[in-house]
Amino acid sequence: MGRAESLEGKMSAQDPSDLWSRSDGEAELLQDLGWYHSNLTRHAAEALLLSNGCDGSYLLRDSNERIGLYSLSVRAKDSVKHFHVEYTGYSFKFGFNEFSSLKDFVKHFANQPLIGSETGTLIVLKHPYPREVEEPSIYESVRVHTAMQTGRTEDDLVPTAPSLGTKEGYLTKQGGLVKTWKTRWFTLHRNELKYFKDQMSPEPIRILDLTECSAVQFDYSQERVNCFCLVFPFRTFYLCAKTGVEADEWIKILRWKLRVS
Repeated sequence: MGRAESLEGKMSAQDPSDLWSRSDGEAELLQDLGWYHSNLTRHAAEALLLSNGCDGSYLLRDSNERIGLYSLSVRAKDSVKHFHVEYTGYSFKFGFNEFSSLKDFVKHFANQPLIGSETGTLIVLKHPYPREVEEPSIYESVRVHTAMQTGRTEDDLVPTAPSLGTKEGYLTKQGGLVKTWKTRWFTLHRNELKYFKDQMSPEPIRILDLTECSAVQFDYSQERVNCFCLVFPFRTFYLCAKTGVEADEWIKILRWKLRVS
């Protein structure tokens, strides 16, 4: 397989309303792809994938070079690689490879790694990053941030991007063995939910890996109000917020994490 050159351009604001043909003669609408983010910028794509994606997370976006040229952004460990994808009117060209449909394209590279041109890092498409997320304010904050950062270089833009999908605050947690309730300081970053004895504690009491969590929902089985639970194979954690609004915020962002992880 040939190497694919990293895309250096920024994104356009064009409206990609054209149809992409499939080999079976039916039309494939680009907007129907849940992982197509149209005019998302390069920097916003990097911020989203680095903050909330995982190794192998990917999305497709427009290129500003010309109509019919797109960029595939893929997270590879702690970096994001960008690759040209060209629609010729009847097929999709990626490097020296050509595919009759997007389905064939993704299927191929889910089993045949991409090769980053700069480092030779093997990249496999594993997790499509959804366009529709349950926390739109976070998604929009990236776009607003990157729009305000025009004039800055790529090197200093990404490190100063906002901490997407992060949250912290006090919650009351029910104990595992002894069912008493204690207030703990919680922090959420990427796919890790940590809780500490208090805000000043340097080390967490426990770190929960959200990739192992199967559900987050309101819980009405407790005598307390504003409670919700996180369901893990080994245990269900019961947490209570001070207000219903705060509990709803935690639930939304945690569910979003489950979708994009």
